[in-house]
Amino acid sequence: MNHKILALKKELSKAVIGQENMIDGLLIGLLCDGHILVEGVPGLAKTTTIDALSKAIGLDAKRIQFTPDLLPSDIIGAQIYNPQDHSFSIKKGPLFTHLLLADEINRAPAKVQSALLEAMQERQITIADETFKLDKPFLVMATQNPIEQEGVYALPEAQLDRFMMKIVVKHNAEDEELTIMRKVANQSFEEIQTVLSLEALQELQEALKDIHIDEALERYMIQLIAATREPVRFGLEALEPLIMFGVSPRASIDLYKASKAHAFLKGKTFVSPSDIASVIHKVLRHRIVLSYEARAKGIQSDEIITKIIETLPIP
Repeated sequence: MNHKILALKKELSKAVIGQENMIDGLLIGLLCDGHILVEGVPGLAKTTTIDALSKAIGLDAKRIQFTPDLLPSDIIGAQIYNPQDHSFSIKKGPLFTHLLLADEINRAPAKVQSALLEAMQERQITIADETFKLDKPFLVMATQNPIEQEGVYALPEAQLDRFMMKIVVKHNAEDEELTIMRKVANQSFEEIQTVLSLEALQELQEALKDIHIDEALERYMIQLIAATREPVRFGLEALEPLIMFGVSPRASIDLYKASKAHAFLKGKTFVSPSDIASVIHKVLRHRIVLSYEARAKGIQSDEIITKIIETLPIP
């Protein structure tokens, strides 16, 4: 593994116990300039992880708690009138940052979600008649609580598609939770040191271009994507009534980039089928639109992805 990545993960481990899945997902997002959707109950170190990552790289980090009464101006900023000299000035909102934790994004109304997701896509924000470019990197980690479904505004498929990956965060193992309990009770967490500069991060992002993917694996990725749209063509007739819509072309782009980043994190110079298998659920699970039949049977998109992987031959 790259020594810079090793140093970064070691620093994060001072504040975050376990949760390798979420940490690796965030690092892949940083390397690929992609946004991450995290689903998990409260208390699983989501805020702690963002704060630790920002300190370890020396980046700005902000958190927005989304609520039903939030307005777009609360997150992007607004034009403020000064009555003393009858002038207007721009007050920038919390979206102007490097790392943003968008907590419980599905609690905000559609117009606020749209304001955030437009900034995610365009990497710029317009306030009044002025347009401001967002600093690089700009990574959004949005969270959803899978338990509370009252008073929420579900993200439409077109907006979900803008997230590179969806990570499902589980509770820590018992030994990890024991360590957390002791460290929090005794306030024995070590201080996070900055171990990676912004310039070094940009060098790591450039290094991804040198990760090799064989053409056979590239075609394999395209077939995996196509199988969500035309399952019958790949001998997956049983999946046909379970999928309302397959994934978009963004999915193939993100699968390609995430596979390269995963290989890079593992210290490899090339992508192998195991790298694709490690990220494909995260890249596709929020993009497959399940049919009413699938929902009625309690079938999850992860099960469909697993079936596709098991059926298609690995080159």
